[in-house]
Amino acid sequence: MELPGKVLEVTYITEPDLAFGHGQVSDHPKDGLFLYGPHSGPVRPKEISIGVIGTDKGLFYFRNWAIKLGGFIAVPPPGKTDKAHRLHLSNFPGLEEAFGLIISPGDFVERKIAHATLDDATRTENQHEAVRKAVDCYIQEVEYHDHNEERKIDVWLFILPELIFERCKSLSRRSGVKLVKGAFAKKQKERFDMPLFAGVIDQSDEDIFDDVPDFHRQAKARLLALGHTSQLIRETTLAPDHFLNQVDKPLRPLQDPATVAWNIATGLYYKTQSEPPWKVANVRPGVCYIGLVFKTIPNDPKEYACCAAQMFLNEGDAVVFRGANGRYKTGDREFHLKAPEAKKLISKVLDTFKEKHGVLPRELFIHGRTTFNDEEWNAFKEVAPTGTNLIGVRIKKTYGDTKLFRYGDYPVLRGTAILLDERNAYLWTNGFIPRLNTYIGPETPNPLYISILKSTGEPPDIRRVLTDIMGLTKINYNACNYCDGLPVTVRFADKVGDVLTMGSAKDSERQPLKFYV
Repeated sequence: MELPGKVLEVTYITEPDLAFGHGQVSDHPKDGLFLYGPHSGPVRPKEISIGVIGTDKGLFYFRNWAIKLGGFIAVPPPGKTDKAHRLHLSNFPGLEEAFGLIISPGDFVERKIAHATLDDATRTENQHEAVRKAVDCYIQEVEYHDHNEERKIDVWLFILPELIFERCKSLSRRSGVKLVKGAFAKKQKERFDMPLFAGVIDQSDEDIFDDVPDFHRQAKARLLALGHTSQLIRETTLAPDHFLNQVDKPLRPLQDPATVAWNIATGLYYKTQSEPPWKVANVRPGVCYIGLVFKTIPNDPKEYACCAAQMFLNEGDAVVFRGANGRYKTGDREFHLKAPEAKKLISKVLDTFKEKHGVLPRELFIHGRTTFNDEEWNAFKEVAPTGTNLIGVRIKKTYGDTKLFRYGDYPVLRGTAILLDERNAYLWTNGFIPRLNTYIGPETPNPLYISILKSTGEPPDIRRVLTDIMGLTKINYNACNYCDGLPVTVRFADKVGDVLTMGSAKDSERQPLKFYV
């Protein structure tokens, strides 16, 4: 018996190009920077002002590493199991040669923290208190400089000893560490609820329980309020040869020195310059993308969630808008905006787009991980002006329920898509990359499930939506990768939410994405 079947179209989305200096394009960030320089070029080399905070050894490690960053760093020779030609690796030509930036190690603003001070702070038995004390050690140095020095710092670098990484994460067990009593009991994890004594007993010290006990998240939240960008770097990243195990191997696996240099240099450029190092080429004019962010606020008695919108302009610039906290959670991992907040959030995005471009967007894509309910979508429609096509797109990760195989040693090509119908498709943003002659991943890649859920005008062609998403996987400026598996609208949603849900960030308003990553 012959069963009825449906033939699905399999297509290929061409790898998007990126725009660099001199009006040139390349599909690879490293090649584009090496050959043409950043997108804003050509300009004269610019010296950036760097503030560095760390222990004696941490400052020493960074100073030595910064000297190397100013010169050529080669990819190490291939090992016994490596390919002879590893096209996914690139020599680092030097900070000035690739990015047009100059740093002078002898001119850094250095603030020193005694290792013993950090050790004592992180031994405090209450985890929230220990992390707050450790973050204070760094933030107080930033505040001291702001209040007492005139020199402007373009970016602050926090050099972290391993004890910060080991003891200052929310799941750190601190096994074998001799803990000491602090101001709070060891097991206290939230404010004491004492409504009868409100205004009588000072509970301001308990604001430490409004933050998750995670060093990275707290530091970013505190710096957000101070208006500083930052990079947090572990000492073991800068000087792996100084941290060896019993068999004289580095304590933790690291990328090769050239790749580390590319990644840190990209972050330095992004966080100190007004424009990103590269942009998506050949973009349609008048397009704007929004990534919605929802995150439950820790220890909130009303179980409120924070909402925000990441706005990405067609070239790659990004701004984060914070909405009001509220009861947005409607189910397991389901969040939906109330109508008033939905209107305010989209209005902020539209106003900022017009402020930058002088006109309203022709297309406004809202990327989310879930569907849009009628209340929030109708609110979006109310504020969307005539002439702007509002399009809701769901981007879901899959976990092995759909696989596609091809002949050969490598998996399907990145950019492969299965079109299910006019509104739904699977898109492989991970896969074999002919340009690099490799697949960078541990297992057979899983696709993203893309759905065009709603639109106020004519729904866009599904191929155009997939092409846009492919472009958005190439603008992660916190590293210098060929691509990511998730578009930037979704990839940084958790990172933004992690910062905005901290009590330390409660008064923050609109800020560029660079402050959050």
